[in-house]
Amino acid sequence: MLHFPKKILFVGFGFVARCTLPILLKHVKVRPQDITILEFEPDELAIRPWIEKGVNFVQAKVEPDNLGELLGRHVSVGDILIDLAWNIDCCEILQWCHDHGVLYLNTSVELWDPYANAQDAHPTQMTLYWRHMSLRRMVAGWSSPGPTAVLEHGANPGLISHFTKHALLDIARTCLDKNKFTGAAAERIAQLAKDRSYNHLAHDLGVKVIHCSERDTQITTRPKEVDEFVNTWSVEGFREEGISTAEMGWGTHEKELPPFAYEHADGPRSQICLARMGINTQVVSWVPDHTIVGMVVRHGEAFSITEKLSVRDAAGATIYRPTVHYAYCPSDAAIASLWELRGNDYRLQSNLRIMTDEITSGSDILGALVMGHPLDSWWCGTDLSIETARLLVPHQNATTVQVAISVVAAAMWMIENPERGVMLPDELPHDYVLGIAKPYLGRFISTRSDWTPLKNYTNAFHGFNRPAVDLADPWQFKNFLITDGDGC
Repeated sequence: MLHFPKKILFVGFGFVARCTLPILLKHVKVRPQDITILEFEPDELAIRPWIEKGVNFVQAKVEPDNLGELLGRHVSVGDILIDLAWNIDCCEILQWCHDHGVLYLNTSVELWDPYANAQDAHPTQMTLYWRHMSLRRMVAGWSSPGPTAVLEHGANPGLISHFTKHALLDIARTCLDKNKFTGAAAERIAQLAKDRSYNHLAHDLGVKVIHCSERDTQITTRPKEVDEFVNTWSVEGFREEGISTAEMGWGTHEKELPPFAYEHADGPRSQICLARMGINTQVVSWVPDHTIVGMVVRHGEAFSITEKLSVRDAAGATIYRPTVHYAYCPSDAAIASLWELRGNDYRLQSNLRIMTDEITSGSDILGALVMGHPLDSWWCGTDLSIETARLLVPHQNATTVQVAISVVAAAMWMIENPERGVMLPDELPHDYVLGIAKPYLGRFISTRSDWTPLKNYTNAFHGFNRPAVDLADPWQFKNFLITDGDGC
């Protein structure tokens, strides 16, 4: 157990925070009176037990005009701020923490108002890539790295980057065991794996596509009601990222841009976005042991994994990067909620519900599907059942446990590395994070698959339509994307 003699401030106390706090106290020794919960819409039943243990509670909302004054009451040099709230501008809160020596951790890069001028904005301005470029410009102006700030370290983004590294090492080892590479090529791959040079390793292995593939099978006997959005994690967060542009890292192997695609004009230009909502952009993907239809919802891993696996020449030109994006198939109740949301012109339902105690069965199956190498596909991740999740943290679900343990692992790493500046998940040691996380992940799976997007492809009306597929190269994005021309 780590000893932390300073203060910890939780900004936001939704379901992820409620799951994070008890896990954190199992791994970090900190006095309850040194912990503060800041929440503007408190759930008294959730907060009361912590107040009784000595944890401080403040009902307040962080806003542009009170951010500095409000945070300054509760944290100072060497303290930790864990930001699990919605719609607090990441640049502003990160700058404040940097200036005041406060360690900072979040699970997503947020804005004050993500919907401001959204209808008139260029699609690229709605992306996480755009937000990351703003962060880069801000950090570039700092004279020193400052206190550690770990950004986007939940389950996905977060754990998914560590699953990807684990998968790459397993792919390399298996390829060598099966003599998929010989001679100098085999020696180089062995050395790259030993050196943990993940970008060159992915390049030499021939990795072309990485999905954050997720299927949530948690179900309940309490059906979704009319005018109700039911989910296993933040409804507001899901809606905000889901109705924005589909966004992905764009691989160097891709032959053509998909319909409605837009490229960025500045920075590394490693991403593209589509002028269509992520929840309405569907792709085929795979989790053990079946094909899923997932949504290309905007997620931070599409930026960070693509960036960290890119290979550039001496002049800085990109010679390799994979296509990376989310492929999300949520719970059945959430799928039904999305259909109703569409029918209501994307206006959020009046009633919101996070499924917890009423869940009767199911799992959250989440992992990195790494494709295009000599073994075809490899999936590495977690299959966490509701039964196991409840044993770990009562009154929670599998989804919140996966996010919470990732937050705790990142916080522990920050405590041991307090002056590393701004870090993305891919810059943390995956062995350290997974060493803490695995006991909370249920079945940890790292396995080969012969799956490709064309394996189960069917054109029911062959000869009477124009399917957008490339039979010569299964790893083209068009083969994953479900379009009106596919004949199904």
